[in-house]
Amino acid sequence: MHGRGRADVAMFSLFMAVAAALPGNAQQTPPPIAPPTAAPIEDTTALAREAVRWLTDLIRINTTNPPGNEQAAAKYIAGVLEKEGVTPELLEVAPGRSAVVARLRSAALADPSRALLLVGHLDVVGVERARWTVDPFAAVVKDGYLYGRGSLDDKGMLAANLAVFIALKRANARLNRDVIFLATCDEEREGNAPDAGMKTLIAKYWDKFAAGFALNEGGYVVVKNGKVLYAAVQAIEKVEVNVSVVARGQSGHASQPGKDNAVVHLAAAIAKIGTYSAPVRPTAIVRRFFEELARIEDPEMGKWMRALETSDRGEHAQRVISETNPLWNSMLRDSIAPTMLSAGAFPSAIPSEARAVLNIRLLPGDSVNALVAELTKLVNDPQVRFEVMPGAGFPAPPSALDSELYLAIEKASQEQFPGIAVLPLQGSKTTDSAQLRLHKVEAYGLTPFPMTEEDLRRSHADDERIPLSAFALGVQFLYRIVSEFAIAK
Repeated sequence: MHGRGRADVAMFSLFMAVAAALPGNAQQTPPPIAPPTAAPIEDTTALAREAVRWLTDLIRINTTNPPGNEQAAAKYIAGVLEKEGVTPELLEVAPGRSAVVARLRSAALADPSRALLLVGHLDVVGVERARWTVDPFAAVVKDGYLYGRGSLDDKGMLAANLAVFIALKRANARLNRDVIFLATCDEEREGNAPDAGMKTLIAKYWDKFAAGFALNEGGYVVVKNGKVLYAAVQAIEKVEVNVSVVARGQSGHASQPGKDNAVVHLAAAIAKIGTYSAPVRPTAIVRRFFEELARIEDPEMGKWMRALETSDRGEHAQRVISETNPLWNSMLRDSIAPTMLSAGAFPSAIPSEARAVLNIRLLPGDSVNALVAELTKLVNDPQVRFEVMPGAGFPAPPSALDSELYLAIEKASQEQFPGIAVLPLQGSKTTDSAQLRLHKVEAYGLTPFPMTEEDLRRSHADDERIPLSAFALGVQFLYRIVSEFAIAK
């Protein structure tokens, strides 16, 4: 107890030091998170303080996509790197849209197959300002949190990557492989807009950042009851496809409504789709995720996780797990979310067409055409058709769970948070890692900040925020992972 008390004091001091980096913001006590009990590799308090300043500045550079305008943020990062004696390079993809890359060399001759790529993206999704309690681009500190669009997705990761990269440079670390920093653009791209993201960067500039391993967003470190419970490391992700639902009907004056109304056809179709659940088909990574999570979950939930594929209780177990956590539900099956509706131009005119958009996330290897065929049967209305929209994602192979980097993540996790579980994750979201995996990169997603599930759900949501204490721990954790993997022993 006495040793734990000293650690609690140290963690509080770390938070206060980080918060002090933000002038004009009152220091608040952060939500409690159990500190690591293992001694850190080195004191990263000052590094975390600097990283908060970089994160604050990045949030204040509005890179909402569309249009992105990532070049301003890329130039800011390039300026930070130049001050450290690093020579960055801007990689222009489109007017006003650039990535930035920098490299720390381990030898005169590069070996891309061994290089480590630290990836984060510069762009953010849009906001509905009226729904935020603070200015989403002001980087406000309140109650121990740093609020702002991108604080979680993905400028927090970007700032942590930058901090670790600079720490290696300052220490003149004896690297056993090149370490490459890459801030990408257009990760949040939608639909069939011209690609200005990772796919285009690889096509035009692959030689600038070719690597055998990568750390990116996509995984997470989960806190429950003030304690770090597990780290989920994304090793594969679902495939995103958007599908239009198009309903036809008889147009006319709204004062004389008929039964053949496109809006009614569409509403009935969406109501059926909204209650549909695709069949459960756990992949190998999902099976391992639940097998390992069952050991640390509460006994009742662990019981159902172990029964997931049993003949007598499997169906009930699938229902319990799916209803408990939306992420778990998405990991088990193809997911379908109606996200957009459009119909009509005037209140007094019945439109001849009404449309909706379904955002679908397919399990790796599943076919969107097969799912659309199933939905067509479900809706059972000749006035409704489905159209697969351009810009669909693509399946990529999983990253290995026994690679040098995955094993380094496991070791560093135990050193940072002794006793936690490290679980392989099938991501429900789309990240730049899929493109990297297609180029034979062992890419892993692990946003290193320990947070509650409630805070994690604020990604892409109103009042997106990151706990300052978690950010400081995340910088320390990421430094530990990279040191374990890339510094010669």
